[in-house]
Amino acid sequence: MEFSASQIAGFINGRIIGDENAVINGVSPIESGEEGHLSFIAQERFADYIDSSECSVLIVSEKLLTKENYSKTIIAVEDAYLSFQVLMNLYKEMQGRKSGIEEGAVFHESSVVGENVYVGAFTCVSEKVKIGDGSQIYPHVYIGKNVKIGKNCVLYSGVRVYDYCVIGDNCIIHSNTVVGSDGFGFQPTKDGYQKIPQLGNVVIEDQVEIGSNCSIDRGTIGSTIIGKGTKIDNLIQIAHNVKIGQHNVIAAQAGIAGSTVIGDWNQIGGQVGIVGHIQIGNQVKIQAQSGVNSSAKDGEILYGSPAINARDYRRNYVHFRNFAEIVERIAKLESNSKDHSNE
Repeated sequence: MEFSASQIAGFINGRIIGDENAVINGVSPIESGEEGHLSFIAQERFADYIDSSECSVLIVSEKLLTKENYSKTIIAVEDAYLSFQVLMNLYKEMQGRKSGIEEGAVFHESSVVGENVYVGAFTCVSEKVKIGDGSQIYPHVYIGKNVKIGKNCVLYSGVRVYDYCVIGDNCIIHSNTVVGSDGFGFQPTKDGYQKIPQLGNVVIEDQVEIGSNCSIDRGTIGSTIIGKGTKIDNLIQIAHNVKIGQHNVIAAQAGIAGSTVIGDWNQIGGQVGIVGHIQIGNQVKIQAQSGVNSSAKDGEILYGSPAINARDYRRNYVHFRNFAEIVERIAKLESNSKDHSNE
């Protein structure tokens, strides 16, 4: 697709500096711009690219503009980053969505789909499934019995949704993620570990996005819950009966053990491990590779393994870096003390 600078400015209410008829047919990162491409500059550290970039059209935050004229066409906006996001969403919508059930899909007669739903080839839709309007189910997806999927959801190839799970509206689940696998529940006996049946489900609320290769276990009894607006990165394990509140972000390779309750608007870094049966409050920040083994209050910042308040960690880390010197000084003091006691 080709777009003129004036068309782009119209989409994002931008002010054009330069040739309004300049045409773009692609996009580039600002560091490797190409002629005929569009890019954006939203931060001071990239401001030099306004003059040096090869891109034909640049979306630039007003605060970064210092001249009346530039060598290329500029579209000035209040926030270039947000404006570029608007354009990307519009472009995706223009590409259109598929609809209909492709040949090769296995579709149980008791299942119900809304309008403009797409179900790809070799997808299996089990009995009594409900799929809302506009949802896109790509090839090679498995959907178990009595699953409910809301409106405008996207399930990419390889997703598995086990029986009785619920997915809200406007959710995105990426390839090879499993929703509703059995929780890790075993009872030790004299003959070994006896499996505890996992009879619950997973409830994913509206506007949740889940990355690829994640595992979200069903509750033993009751539901594992992922709250509205939460964003989950790739390669994440969420155990049975975990309850995650609204608008959390969880980075790759994090693991959350069973029955832990997490509040709203938390930020959980990559490779964080959280033990079971604790509570994490609201607006908590857990830095990468932290091991959390106790509950956290609202607004805390945690770091380390076991994780402690980040301020305490940094204060103690200063001493840790000098630990060898401190030990040497203590040894000298003890030696001097013994010499004086022998006099």
